[in-house]
Amino acid sequence: MKALVVDDNMTARMVMQEILSPWGEVHSCVDGAEAVAAATRALENGDPYDLICMDIQMPNMDGLEALKLIRQEEERRGRVRPRASKVIIATVSDDDENIRSAFSELCDAYVLKPIDGAELLDLVDCLCALPERKL
Repeated sequence: MKALVVDDNMTARMVMQEILSPWGEVHSCVDGAEAVAAATRALENGDPYDLICMDIQMPNMDGLEALKLIRQEEERRGRVRPRASKVIIATVSDDDENIRSAFSELCDAYVLKPIDGAELLDLVDCLCALPERKL
């Protein structure tokens, strides 16, 4: 599994990376603009992300705008659902409007921070079928 963790909070990024790294390659970005660039590069290289975990509220470009642009890049390259990256929005906000916006921009799941490792892995396993744990 190849994953991208996107969060402006260094601690949140590190926690998600630590949770996901035993199951594959994990990259990270600090904002939505970096995430769009990373996802686009991965698509261009023919090695797209299987999973993207993204915060909503970030500087420069928020997670919802980044997700919209990533989905446009995937579509442009013929990588549409269900073959597109699975996206989990991770945020401190449980506001109904944020949840609706996230799903309208085609996220696959939504989790609240602080991240519960077991909950995140259950979601990832449901969405991506976790591979054998890397040693």
